[in-house]
Amino acid sequence: MKYLDKITLGGGCFWCLEAIFNRLNGVVLVRSGYSGGQLENPTWEQVCSGETAHAEVCEIQFDSSIISLDSLLEVFWEVHDPTTLNRQGYDVGTQYRSVVFCENNQQLHCAILSKNLANTNSSRPIVTEVSLRTNFYFAGEFHHSYFETNKNQAYCQFVVSPKLTKLIAQFPKYLK
Repeated sequence: MKYLDKITLGGGCFWCLEAIFNRLNGVVLVRSGYSGGQLENPTWEQVCSGETAHAEVCEIQFDSSIISLDSLLEVFWEVHDPTTLNRQGYDVGTQYRSVVFCENNQQLHCAILSKNLANTNSSRPIVTEVSLRTNFYFAGEFHHSYFETNKNQAYCQFVVSPKLTKLIAQFPKYLK
C-alpha cells in the first residue's frame, strides 16, 4: 500500500471543507473532526459552546504524487476567508477559526511559506493559525459526508454549494 500524506485544515464549518476536498484528485480520505483544544473526545455540542478551544477541522489524507501540499493549500486559501478571526460568514466562534495543523516540521515550513505567499496576494492580513497538530477527534458519522446526504438542507444550499461552485470555477485542474 502506498504511503499517504496527511494535513488537518479548518476554515469554518467542516461540512464545507469536507465537500470541497473530497472533490480533489489525489485526496483519498477526508474526515471531519475537532482539533486544537484540550478536551479529549469532545462532542459537537461541547465544541460549539466555544469553551473547548477546539476548531472544526478536516483531516485530509492525500497522495502527494497526485496532488501536492502546496496545491491543497492553494485551494484552502481560496475556498474560505482566512482574513476573518474566529468567523466564516454566519458561523461565529473560535471553533470556526482558520487553522492549518501540520503533521511535521517539513509541512509546517511549507504551510508558513504558503501563508506568506497568500498574504502578499490578499487585500487584508491573513489571520490563519499555522502550527503542529497535537490531537484530532473524529466528529462522528452524523457529520461524515454531510453535504452529500443533505444537499437540499438550507445550510448546504446557501453556504456549501456556492463554495463548490467557486472551487469548480477556479480549480478545474485539481478536480476528480
